[in-house]
Amino acid sequence: MDIQADIDAISRIDAVKSILEVVCRTTGMGFSAVARVTDDKWITCAVRDEIAFGLVPGSELKLETTICNEIRQHNTPVVIDHVAQDPDFAQHHTPAMYGFQSYISYPIMRKDGRFFGTLCAIDPSPNQLKNPQITGMFRLFADLIAFHLDAQDRLDLSELKLVEERKTAELRDQFIAILGHDLGNPVGAVLNVAQMLLRMPGDERIKRLANILQNSSYRMKALIENILDFARGRLGEGIILDKTNDENVEETLKQVITELAIVWPHTTINTFFDIKGCVYCDARRVLQVLSNLLSNALSHGKKDSPVTVNAICNENEFTLTIANQGKMIPNAVREKLFMPFSRGEVVPNQQGLGLGLYIASEIARAHGGTLGVESDDKETVFKFSIPAAQTLIGL
Repeated sequence: MDIQADIDAISRIDAVKSILEVVCRTTGMGFSAVARVTDDKWITCAVRDEIAFGLVPGSELKLETTICNEIRQHNTPVVIDHVAQDPDFAQHHTPAMYGFQSYISYPIMRKDGRFFGTLCAIDPSPNQLKNPQITGMFRLFADLIAFHLDAQDRLDLSELKLVEERKTAELRDQFIAILGHDLGNPVGAVLNVAQMLLRMPGDERIKRLANILQNSSYRMKALIENILDFARGRLGEGIILDKTNDENVEETLKQVITELAIVWPHTTINTFFDIKGCVYCDARRVLQVLSNLLSNALSHGKKDSPVTVNAICNENEFTLTIANQGKMIPNAVREKLFMPFSRGEVVPNQQGLGLGLYIASEIARAHGGTLGVESDDKETVFKFSIPAAQTLIGL
């Protein structure tokens, strides 16, 4: 228990000085204080001393010699007008030890029920304290001090959270830097080497190993991109779009399909494109959606059955659908399908972290569009739809 922290907390409450002054002026008593009372200590946190009682903030009395010890045990106030005439305290050791005749002390209770200490006052002369005005004032002041202590705790907690958020932001930046540069560049280099080996004359064993290297590099790049987007989305800036009127969407979509066809050489990918005019989008992000959805379809689709990719665009909407044959996605799995790290039924040797569909749905949302899924015993179809034309706000 940090007693000094409690003393500092009381010292930061500007109203305490005025409260102690009002207590002395209103009651006619010469000494008032806020005391921190624990199971084994009585220590002053703030003091107004007009009778040379001799205590200052940080002074300590033996707990057993104080009436506050009894208040700590029962959480009830004690009010004495005249010790010599009080049947309960006339023979009490505390007034005799410290030489006072009038006494009042109210417990300071924190919002969570913890006992902090007391707001108290003493004087060597008798005083009229047992009246609603005085006792009501003490109760109000004790509650006010407790309120300020709780408010300080909330402020300290907010500042602590702010410090933690700043640390999180620094870690986020470091994490993103590692993903984007320290991991991305080596993976790119490995992929380039694999592609060079495939173009060079060599035996079938070398080409087979180069193919494995190339396919693994593609998967690693996709994993890095998904984790990078997840980190940005959850730790900071979210999915960032750079939208333009793209005239080459069809060509770039076909490039993604060609790349994945290399990774999945034994699965046929059927395509249908009907794209009229420009699509106002972030083309790189749309390609990322296709890569995630098509990879997912190739991974989960029925073996030896084709996967179909349709891309249709009119003046209002761009739609991308990817269909594969295979098992129906259960409703319970479908409800969580677009949540991060949701992978549905995991099969042996399945690659991925379960971020692809989540990232794709976030890209759709960032474009003002949607990503949905329909699944039955025959096929599963993912549909990505976004507005095709630029919206002119205010016109």
